[in-house]
Amino acid sequence: MCLGIPGRIVAITDPVNCLAKVDVSGVQRTISVRLLEKDLPEPDEWVLVHVGFAMAKIDEAEALMTLAAVKRLGEAYQDEIEAFDSSAIV
Repeated sequence: MCLGIPGRIVAITDPVNCLAKVDVSGVQRTISVRLLEKDLPEPDEWVLVHVGFAMAKIDEAEALMTLAAVKRLGEAYQDEIEAFDSSAIV
């Protein structure tokens, strides 16, 4: 199962290539924010992350509510966090 998981933007690491460091439940990875190129997120803003891409900006309340809901999925949530932890943009 592939879930869209809320992540908080830590930093825009490469603005030219639209890359940002995001924190998803304590796991930090570089993701592409190119799909949000016309309205790039800034540090401390929340995005919905799916397969290494920020799909949409979301507000903190929605992010926290969504995180609580996906955590209740148990094993599917853990699998998604492990997949995110082992992924990388190179």
